[in-house]
Amino acid sequence: MTNDKGIYIKNIYYMLSYAFRVLKHSNYESVAAEEFAMVQDLFAAIIAKGVARQLKQGLYREYVTQHEALSVMRGKLDMPETIRNRVQRKQKLSCEYDELSEDNLFNQILKTTMHYLVKDDGVSSEHKIALRKLLVFFDGVSLLDPSSIEWERLYYQRNNKNYEMLLNICYFVMDGMLQTTDKGDYKVAAFSDEHMARLYEKFILEYYRYHHTYLSEARAAQVKWDLTGRHDDAMICFLPVMQTDIFLRLKEKVLIVDAKYYGRTLQSQFDKYTLHSGNIYQIFTYVKNQDKANTGNVAGMILYAKTQEDITPDCLFNMGGNQIGAKTLDLNCDFKLIAKQLDEIAEKFFGTQALSG
Repeated sequence: MTNDKGIYIKNIYYMLSYAFRVLKHSNYESVAAEEFAMVQDLFAAIIAKGVARQLKQGLYREYVTQHEALSVMRGKLDMPETIRNRVQRKQKLSCEYDELSEDNLFNQILKTTMHYLVKDDGVSSEHKIALRKLLVFFDGVSLLDPSSIEWERLYYQRNNKNYEMLLNICYFVMDGMLQTTDKGDYKVAAFSDEHMARLYEKFILEYYRYHHTYLSEARAAQVKWDLTGRHDDAMICFLPVMQTDIFLRLKEKVLIVDAKYYGRTLQSQFDKYTLHSGNIYQIFTYVKNQDKANTGNVAGMILYAKTQEDITPDCLFNMGGNQIGAKTLDLNCDFKLIAKQLDEIAEKFFGTQALSG
């Protein structure tokens, strides 16, 4: 099955597996073999597998501050509240203490995501049953309002590192897919283009890192402005940061790839179709500032995700001595063909075949 943009849902799984390497773990092999009608069903399957695996290791616990009226002193005394208890003739001490608890933000997000996936019509009965069985183990964990989740509070360390992939999947569901109904309830909506665009960009970068290991660099690098003469740092700060999506280097050769996931890859005026002007200006600026010595060893490519449009870009130009072009990556095909398209881009520029990772 495909999503609204025509991408096989199975391919979204493969893209996720590159973005989050832990999905290549054997525990997720059965997910890779499944067929999914809806993308939220795919997420439900991944979360069900991941949470079941986490429960075997034990849910993450962290110290949470508790406030309680006790007969004996524990932790720190809350004097104003204790005085109020005395006035009310309650023989209790108001105490504040830290206790290891499973009721923390990490587990609260997992529970909340599973809760809304269980209620969604796009999740199969098989995966709903699996999620309900897991929710039993979260009885002591609070349910959150999706709109109030403080994602910026999530910090990963050795004790909770294995939560990172699961909570990134939860973020896709909760932040990118939930919408509010007229009654004020939440339901899972379509997978947003904004989140798909970020996944598309991350997937391409990780694919090259994993399979094209001969590259000396494969990262999202910043390009510095090619400025001549002396400049006041206070003035330089007004220049925008040139942050590339994918920066590939082999010795002196560099390929800068700008990944674009749009509803429409071309702009049109008076029945004339052209590349988005802003995209061309951007990649040209990246390339020319990277190739300060005008060697011609730096190339740029806009890599669009293929849409349902009849006309899709596949062109290459020599602009001021540098190759700059645009190609379309068809995600609506077998994943082996997607990999072949990505390999051909690197092989054509660097002249070296992909190495299996």
